[in-house]
Amino acid sequence: MIWGISLPIMGGMMSQNVLNLVDIGMVGRLGDSALAATGIGSFTNYLAISFIIGLSAGVQALAARRLGEGRDSETAIPLNGGLLLALMIGLPLCIILILATPYAYNFLTSDAEVRELGIPYLQVRIASMIAVGMNFSFRGYWSAIHLTGIYLKTLLIMHAINIFLNWVLIFGNLGAPELGVFGAGLATTISLYIGTALYFFFAIGKASDKGFLHGIPSRATLWSQFRLSLPSSLQQLFFSAGLVTLVWIVGRIGTAEVAAINILMTFHITAMLPAFGVALAATTLVGNALGKKDVEEASLWGWNCAALTFVYGVVMSLLLIPLAEPILGVFLTNPETRKLAHLPMVLWALMISFDTAGMVLMNALIGAGDTRRSMWISLIWQWMFFLPLAFVTGPLLGFGLLGVWIINGFYRVGQAINCGTQWAGRKWAHIEI
Repeated sequence: MIWGISLPIMGGMMSQNVLNLVDIGMVGRLGDSALAATGIGSFTNYLAISFIIGLSAGVQALAARRLGEGRDSETAIPLNGGLLLALMIGLPLCIILILATPYAYNFLTSDAEVRELGIPYLQVRIASMIAVGMNFSFRGYWSAIHLTGIYLKTLLIMHAINIFLNWVLIFGNLGAPELGVFGAGLATTISLYIGTALYFFFAIGKASDKGFLHGIPSRATLWSQFRLSLPSSLQQLFFSAGLVTLVWIVGRIGTAEVAAINILMTFHITAMLPAFGVALAATTLVGNALGKKDVEEASLWGWNCAALTFVYGVVMSLLLIPLAEPILGVFLTNPETRKLAHLPMVLWALMISFDTAGMVLMNALIGAGDTRRSMWISLIWQWMFFLPLAFVTGPLLGFGLLGVWIINGFYRVGQAINCGTQWAGRKWAHIEI
């Protein structure tokens, strides 16, 4: 059952891998300043949309629990709530953040060229906020009801459109204007809204009998769903704020280091995406088991999914360590920047198995409705351990990007162990949602 849910998600994540790598490969042809601008812009955009991404946790946890309880005709009610919340929260937030973008970039970098390239890129990415919120709500729903094939199909179409539009808009092909970094952001935003339209099309055909778009959720239902999603939304918000803070810390070291960290974080996210498919499966399977009041089954799903991704992480380590140099050479044309990124990439590869297993158990807690515990684990390890030590180690003590990435390894392993102890403690077993 793990594979039935996670394989389509993995396929979608592999498509995301290709998109990320093609995107960064195209932008990399424009130089270090372009890479730094898109790196800062991407992490800051993640911060901007992070709160709305957290809505998917409530949709998935509630829909999975309803399915486990045998209330199939009500499984899409949480989806209706997620879509409405995405619109209500996303529209005003989008307008405010677009207006605030120039001030944010002035804070994040002192490099004038990076600011000039990055401000319009970030603004057009933020314009996709409503689409992102709705797409994540749909993803949570399809995962909860074991129809992840729809997610895969939509993502493949969306990513193919994104890559094509990147080629057209970044370089000015087919008679289009040559928009460079801005073109990369515009291509992503257009493809996200196309994806939203596709999700609605599929949901009308597959979920109308499960309550999709049948009435507006009551105020009490919306409030209950918002309260369940809030810890996950805050977790996403602080995690993404931590990524932006990390870019700011590395920016105190140098622009080449920011370009390097853009590549490192892209590879980190890329390698984690297939494991995230298993993590989403764990969220669903734990929720289904608890809907049937079977705590033992829920516990086993968490451990089995974590073990599966630990093995995946070991395999990735064995592949990435010897191939780090040639892989970086594809995306970093500057030899000095490539040298800066090499050892940090090797260090990251050594701890990926712990990172993937910890992510699964964190998502298992979300599936059990224990969204607060998941939030606090993430918040404490990132903001009380990693970021302060990264600032001291990197810019202050002068150990540079390598020093920051050594601290990153301790952070990831420590957080994974913490997730494991919390899952073993089973305080999540009796949460009602």
